[in-house]
Amino acid sequence: MAALYIGLMSGTSLDGTDAVLFDGGQLTVSGHVHAPFASALRDELLALNTPGDHELHRAALAANGVARAYADVVAQLLEATGTPRSHIVALGAHGQTVRHQPHGPDGYTVQLLNGALLAEQTGIDVVCDLRSRDVAAAGQGAPLVPAFHRAVFGAENQDVAVLNLGGIANLSLLHADGRTGGFDCGPANCLMDGWIAQHRGLAFDADGAWAATGRVSLALLATLLAEPFFAAAPPKSTGRDLFHPAWLQARLTAGVTPEDVQATLLELTARSVTDALRSAMPAVTRLICCGGGARNGRLMARLSDLLPGVQVTPSAAHGLPVDQVEAAAFAWLAQAFQNKRPGNLPAVTGAAGLRRLGCLYPA
Repeated sequence: MAALYIGLMSGTSLDGTDAVLFDGGQLTVSGHVHAPFASALRDELLALNTPGDHELHRAALAANGVARAYADVVAQLLEATGTPRSHIVALGAHGQTVRHQPHGPDGYTVQLLNGALLAEQTGIDVVCDLRSRDVAAAGQGAPLVPAFHRAVFGAENQDVAVLNLGGIANLSLLHADGRTGGFDCGPANCLMDGWIAQHRGLAFDADGAWAATGRVSLALLATLLAEPFFAAAPPKSTGRDLFHPAWLQARLTAGVTPEDVQATLLELTARSVTDALRSAMPAVTRLICCGGGARNGRLMARLSDLLPGVQVTPSAAHGLPVDQVEAAAFAWLAQAFQNKRPGNLPAVTGAAGLRRLGCLYPA
């Protein structure tokens, strides 16, 4: 019987949950379901990214809400694929990041999820809290996907990079000599999504259409790129703790129209990614893109423009649709936990060594 796992991912973009049915032997996905968060839960998860009243109580309730949302999407996935729950070895569940402060001896990262409730609701073993052990070992706790990307996208004698364009952009560097690197680059969709929500009442800028109506403000772009995070050397990771609406608002100047800001934010993502990639992997020949931002045609075009000679393709061209890659990675991490294998790469996260990631809530 195939070693079947379910991967559950809800990322910084807060667009909902992706669930995949993952064959751990073949490293393939045979089913996928996406479910948006209920608006009240999404709003609360977004609010919990910043300090507020009654945080502990609200966070506990939100963790329950994430567990129930995950359980619902698991039920949908099992029904859609005709898979008995008894055939699933474990769920690899990311949880919803609301704080990411991995720096120093008191570093921490918080992904809201009641794993015990999820195990009760699904009747399947749950592997979750997959970032904390790496942080405890003085690592960044992110990105965790480069080892999985190596397994599914690595190529012999070729420098390949994998770019996840979620709320935050992160790169995996799959060197031709077998070395694997990676780091967070900066914002991908989180600032663009927030800006269009504020000014147009839309959840995201479909295909970069609104950005296409504006002009890039070179002065604003230079101000945004002056953020020290962009120049910092890896290992590094980030999130809404840094790149949030107030960060943007503090850097805006008069005379830049809302659509020009949107165009500039798209250019910020494209420039920060390509600058980082050229610096870290100058001989790169292929960039494989996944995450919601890979559906943004204007962003993909700018990446291609800024990387002449590099083949820029969506991950679907290499066997995994763009909205399935991260969920599959967390299924793979659950398999690593179950098989008592380390899941982190110290060269990526800066951890003191290889560590088995996650904790188990048995069914």
